[in-house]
Amino acid sequence: MNYIQISIATADAQLQEVLTALLSEMDYEGFDQDSQQLNAYIPTSLFNEASLTELLTNFSLSFTKSIIEKQNWNALWEASFDPVVIDGVCVIRAPFHEPNKEGLLDLVITPKMSFGTGHHATTQLMANAMKSLPMGNAYVFDFGSGTGVLSILASKLGAKKIVAVDNEEWAVENAQENNRLNQVDNVETILGSLEQVSATNFDIILANINRHILLHYMPSLFVKCLVNGQLLLSGLLLEDELIIKESAERAGFVYQETYPLNNWIAMRFSKA
Repeated sequence: MNYIQISIATADAQLQEVLTALLSEMDYEGFDQDSQQLNAYIPTSLFNEASLTELLTNFSLSFTKSIIEKQNWNALWEASFDPVVIDGVCVIRAPFHEPNKEGLLDLVITPKMSFGTGHHATTQLMANAMKSLPMGNAYVFDFGSGTGVLSILASKLGAKKIVAVDNEEWAVENAQENNRLNQVDNVETILGSLEQVSATNFDIILANINRHILLHYMPSLFVKCLVNGQLLLSGLLLEDELIIKESAERAGFVYQETYPLNNWIAMRFSKA
């Protein structure tokens, strides 16, 4: 599968965050930004040029686009990927970066066609929240695993076993490669969705996807979570907080906490 890269020229950091939030609701799956522009990535089959033009017209902005093929994704990524330091937790870096010397957990990620290098706010929110979860010896489910970065972090935080699932073949292949790079051997990576995961006894469930999928699968996530288990969600905007809280509580979860970063949030629930 090929991706389209959309480049939007704006030096306004706050506007870049607003655009990232809006584009995430239009099926854009990955973002990177610098002081001059925002880049967004979407599968070619989901790209709607008219909708994008309409959105950007509201901000008096235009865009350029290019096709990102599987074979040239690494070249694009290597040109822009700097290590991500998540304070008190980990450093997420590429194989060509030097190992960190700050005493933090060291995660090596090669994203290829998958998204999840730690640059996006939602990955950072999840990683920060995970350090406070009872991860030691836990049975963990990573729903929508992408590069496998959260599964790898869970393993390094002491989880006993992790089941990871993603519906993109490239993501599954990428996650398995990243597991090997990190010498992580307790992650089972599955191609598919929640229906392909038979286990119903997870201590911790991680789901960094988007509001629509979370709302659809919330009752099933409740079934898969053990009593006293934890559910950590992201891929969510500030405006999603109430509807996600209502959905989770309706399924049976108990609300615990919301973690904000810019326009994004992660939310933690427990199963009483």
